[in-house]
Amino acid sequence: MSHQDNPFHLLPQPWDQIFPHVATVVVWGMFFGVIYLLRSFFLLLFLTFVFSYIQARSVNRLKTRIKNRIVRVVLVALLFLSILTAAGIFLVPKVKIQTEVFAGQFTTYLSRVDQELFSLGKRYPLLVEFFPELTVKPKQEQIAPPEGEEKKGLKYSPTASMLQQLLRLGDPGGAQNVGHVFGALGNIGGKIASVTSAFLLSLLFSFLIVLDLPNLGVSVRALESTKLRFIYRSVAGNIHDFSQVLGKALEAQLIIAIINSFLTAIGISLLGLSQQVAFLSVIVFFFSFFPVIGVFISSIPICLIALQTAGLQIMLLAILLISIIHLIEGYILNPRIYGSYMRINSVIVLIILTIGGKLFDFWGLILGVPICTYVFGHAIRFRKKNEPEPLPPVTGE
Repeated sequence: MSHQDNPFHLLPQPWDQIFPHVATVVVWGMFFGVIYLLRSFFLLLFLTFVFSYIQARSVNRLKTRIKNRIVRVVLVALLFLSILTAAGIFLVPKVKIQTEVFAGQFTTYLSRVDQELFSLGKRYPLLVEFFPELTVKPKQEQIAPPEGEEKKGLKYSPTASMLQQLLRLGDPGGAQNVGHVFGALGNIGGKIASVTSAFLLSLLFSFLIVLDLPNLGVSVRALESTKLRFIYRSVAGNIHDFSQVLGKALEAQLIIAIINSFLTAIGISLLGLSQQVAFLSVIVFFFSFFPVIGVFISSIPICLIALQTAGLQIMLLAILLISIIHLIEGYILNPRIYGSYMRINSVIVLIILTIGGKLFDFWGLILGVPICTYVFGHAIRFRKKNEPEPLPPVTGE
């Protein structure tokens, strides 16, 4: 390392070699400390990054067709805003209404599933050995709750108990937790309103960032010529690499989510469930960003509505539909969109999701796989001698 690269070269040995590593640890500690302090704004920061990345990539793709960069940025922003506005006007109201209907009838759906499960338990006693919740009780026991307990609740539902285990809602009061989670969907209007401000601000910030991106890149690289050079060199390359990994992963998953939602909407309509198509398609879209586990969670509302609306046969057809779409995603979409990039063994993905979800809840499920991909694919690997700079110079057009 040259003297220019090592600002601690005036220190006596071996401190001139130790202090750069100490400085790196301190810099990264400060970086994560800032992220922790801004945790209440994490949704805003995340959406700003996603929107900026998508718009910047779209602007770059139009470079050969439209020479003027400002015109490209404005066109992409207008197109992006038009799509989101159309979705907000035509889709959000339908999703809100259908979600509230689903939440209001949730206990009815569970009761219908319970009837089928108890019927299967009578016909196939072996199932009771594997699922003790299916133990068939006399009618008096089924409808007579203990003292102080309400008869109407999810505590006696084997379906709610299984959902509690699947969704890992915690042992105490698990069935009630299931009802609370799905009952909270009934207040979807309030949740949409609370997210709207962050959503709109992220759109504005992303547009301004993409518009001035060349100058921002030059300004950031200018830190290399200041006394903060050691901070820049400690984090700049890693942040750039991670942003590329995360951006490519989210972009690929966005394409897959759109295709999954489109195929699901077509299949649901063919099954005669078109009255809930907006709600179910949006559920599939959002849970497509959760690898592996998202398929199972997004399937629950589809199966419940299919069973209650059209019976067991249609529910089985819905499961077949979900399986076909999942096979299309796994064997056609993923290899073509991801290629060999970010393809991880399913068992490892489940381990990452389990640990990430336990430690960081929602964000652990969203970011767990990209972060682990970056750590094991980039961060812990040595750079080759002839490898180019992690942050190429950015110049205006």
